[in-house]
Amino acid sequence: MTPMPLLSIRNLAVQITADQRSFRAVDGLSLDVPRGKTVAIVGESGSGKSVTAQAIMRILPKVGRIAGGSILFDDPRDRHPPLDIAALDAGSERMRQLRGGRLAMIFQEPMTSLSPLHTVGDQVTEALKIHAEVKENEAKERAIEVFERVGFPDPKRALVTYPFELSGGLRQRAMIAMALITKPALLIADEPTTALDVTTQAQILDLIRELQADTGMAVLLITHDLGVVANMADDVVVMYRGRMMEAGSREDLFRRPEHPYLKALMRAVPRFAMKPGERLTPLREVKSAALAPGGRPVAPVCPTERVVLQVENVSKEYTLRAGWFSGTKRVIRAVNDVSLSLSCGRTLGLVGESGCGKTTLSKIVSRALTPDRGRVLFDAGSGPQDVHALSGEALTRYRRTVQFVFQDPFSSLNPRMTVYDILTEPMKIHGIGTSDERFEKAKALLDMVGLDRGSLRRYPHSFSGGQRQRVGIARALALEPEVLLCDEPVSALDVSVQAQVLNLLKDLQKALGLSYVFVSHNLAVVDYVADTIAVMCRGHIVEEASADTLFRDPVHPYTRALLAAVPDPDLDRPLDFLKLRNDRFSNPDAWPEPYRLVEGDSGRMTALGPDHKVRLMSEAAPEIEDKAA
Repeated sequence: MTPMPLLSIRNLAVQITADQRSFRAVDGLSLDVPRGKTVAIVGESGSGKSVTAQAIMRILPKVGRIAGGSILFDDPRDRHPPLDIAALDAGSERMRQLRGGRLAMIFQEPMTSLSPLHTVGDQVTEALKIHAEVKENEAKERAIEVFERVGFPDPKRALVTYPFELSGGLRQRAMIAMALITKPALLIADEPTTALDVTTQAQILDLIRELQADTGMAVLLITHDLGVVANMADDVVVMYRGRMMEAGSREDLFRRPEHPYLKALMRAVPRFAMKPGERLTPLREVKSAALAPGGRPVAPVCPTERVVLQVENVSKEYTLRAGWFSGTKRVIRAVNDVSLSLSCGRTLGLVGESGCGKTTLSKIVSRALTPDRGRVLFDAGSGPQDVHALSGEALTRYRRTVQFVFQDPFSSLNPRMTVYDILTEPMKIHGIGTSDERFEKAKALLDMVGLDRGSLRRYPHSFSGGQRQRVGIARALALEPEVLLCDEPVSALDVSVQAQVLNLLKDLQKALGLSYVFVSHNLAVVDYVADTIAVMCRGHIVEEASADTLFRDPVHPYTRALLAAVPDPDLDRPLDFLKLRNDRFSNPDAWPEPYRLVEGDSGRMTALGPDHKVRLMSEAAPEIEDKAA
């Protein structure tokens, strides 16, 4: 006999009523989560994945209610018949015992899920004290054990550490510790790695797999990343607008997808094996007026041999105090002797983990930060100028010519301003055009990024994440810049919307002759958009090459680790979790010779070929250069 599944959902319907409008966020969903297995729910934002998780935990928002169906939970510790969670009152004592006890959940954004006013230790032990009769000392001992289990470098110190003192990966590990301390039967992981860089993501996924093998818990994984699904799931459920489109084993769905929606999702994911010139296929294509024969602007003549942006030996350091009264200071080298160049009409990809210095370098280029050493040169066609020596009218021109596209499209747009105000504000600041001319320009900008002109009077909250990012791109284009600094512009978007934005950026570059500095932690995304790629680690550029060369022949151990950490939606290219289990690949002291960097030796960039450079130990560089020559 087939054993009863741990969780069995049948014909679940969740009704949302808001703004005098009612709709089914989940409509007739049925799925099973077997004991000890991982089931992934896949779909775009708005498909009903998170609402399903909230219904299981009975934490639906006030505007939502379970309108039908059953959620049967067969607790292996309970000898009674399976319990229908949907029939329980959300605030009942029985539901409170299940929630956080036998049913645990990891949320997408750990910083907003953890209280900033309480230590991580207090928050983890609170879960245990609520669900088990334990004393304070015993709770702390259990917390230290689970902190050690989830990979905290100093488990005892974690007890007195606040969330803001932790990196994104450690905050997510704290959330996992909070979920696991009660030894749940089912762990619901709602986009647990979306906000993390690829190496941290791989470590968190490996941790979940390892803990699952040790404890026997089942996992319901909610994600839009098919690469994560290919490496984690036993069974897969594909959702679209609240309904199940296709379901089956991971092998069946990836080898033999049937539904057009699943096939379309797979075509929207950037992959390393893409052919030259192959284009991502989003579910809904963005039609930019810049591509229409009658609406295409005349791209400025931009010779690719002209270097529009040159970064020369730039360094930036920060001094931190070790404590309020210790008097000890620590120097952080955020950017360490970086040199890069961007040619006109081309894309320079800058990749690396969180904290490697990518955003700091972008801010130095945009003149939001001043470097301690080195300089940034900009050439608008009249010769290179030192960006940090500009003043007056020359500085104003530079600020118009170099614009920023930010990572989070929601927090970078003023929620109290309409799209019209957002798009015309840069023009007002720089005194461009009359009111009527700015209005016409705002409409043209919306056409350029594929948004309806009726959007001008709407506020940011009324748009989806992808639409908000397109508003951000339109604002960046308002002053007709030559260079766009794109700082993780698609990391917060699901795969189909990500494909829209990446295609739009490529189309705009071709139509307007733009040059991009594209900052990301995902090498598969950078591979799709960039001509040249620079890999950054601990403030250093460790390898730089053309996209073809870098992916065909990566040399530096850190580059290889980044490539190995990108989850590919290909069952024949699984993640090598063993290789990624420690962070030695991001520690310059632990790199093998001739790549090792020690205190006092930053190494030097060494040419391996006409378009390939790597950072080596200073004493090893001359010998390698002679061999390359």
